[in-house]
Amino acid sequence: MNKRTNSSQPLRILLDIGHPAHVHLFRNAMRIWQERGHSLRITIRDKDITADLLDLYGFPYTVASRARKGTLGLALELFEHDWGVLKAALQHRSQVLIGTSVAVTHVARLVGAKSMVFGEDNAEVAKTFVRLAYPFAHAIVTPICLGEDYGKRHITYNGYQKLAYLHPNYFTPNPAVLQKLGVKPGEPYFILRFVSLLAAHDHGEAGLSLDARKRLVRYLSDHGRVFITSETPLPGELEPYRFHISPDHMLDAMAFAKMLVSDSQTMTAEAAILGVPAIRCNTFIGRISYLEELEHRYQLTYGFRPEQQEEMFAKIESLLCQPDLAEIWQERRKKLLAEKIDVTAWMVDVVEKFARGEKTD
Repeated sequence: MNKRTNSSQPLRILLDIGHPAHVHLFRNAMRIWQERGHSLRITIRDKDITADLLDLYGFPYTVASRARKGTLGLALELFEHDWGVLKAALQHRSQVLIGTSVAVTHVARLVGAKSMVFGEDNAEVAKTFVRLAYPFAHAIVTPICLGEDYGKRHITYNGYQKLAYLHPNYFTPNPAVLQKLGVKPGEPYFILRFVSLLAAHDHGEAGLSLDARKRLVRYLSDHGRVFITSETPLPGELEPYRFHISPDHMLDAMAFAKMLVSDSQTMTAEAAILGVPAIRCNTFIGRISYLEELEHRYQLTYGFRPEQQEEMFAKIESLLCQPDLAEIWQERRKKLLAEKIDVTAWMVDVVEKFARGEKTD
């Protein structure tokens, strides 16, 4: 699969990455494209651990912009990022620009290249992104479960972005992470993920309250070790539960956890796809199609709004009372994997066909 045929000409591909999760989304495809002899140029929005992950995986990159906050800051960053990607595309002479950003759709029009933008959130949730990116994109790629239609430029696939790196063809959890965490094999532990909800599409949204976070730690500590990863400062009583682990080991840590409780969309989906019970609490409940499918079709995750704190704790308690919880979730994961595609293999193929003007269906 990874060898380029003699008749295929190398492509010049620019990837623009705006979020740490999107490093994972593209990293396996990037390796394959490199093996096939294609020229890659990576630009990033310097946010959180995006650069750290690329360094860990050995991919060189150019910083197109640094994350800003506030309406004015985000507007300035949009222009800054477009300019940074434009310079990189001109230097690289890119033929196709792909990514999860607005910039690839704008810049491709300016340099005479093609753009393929990958979206996963519903238009109602990612309003600004859809409004700024989709009208300019040559191709719009989304999971079929979104149930949206963008016409002839729309390409859908039967999977999720997270499957590009969590499919068993590419990911096997490493039990050595248990030693890094200081837990014994078979010792139960829980991961709590708290996000800031400060991104542009998070305006007006809410997640786990401070009271709920403290209560979770007290309750789950009676059932195993508790580890917290948080985008925001923690109160003094919770700080001892914060754990520090290399970003490339986080998925391993999640895979062996007994449960994830979070107000993060990304880590909830990752845990669910790994077959780990995932509880999510925020105001996005019922509005993100891929998480709704993971909950209602595959029963791998459960979502609660912030005012449903009591229902959330009741669900956690009922799950912890199931002695075969891990086995049940792995069976549900098997069903998901049987019904979904290898997203990386599909992505590699569809980008190459698109760049060469071949049919992508």
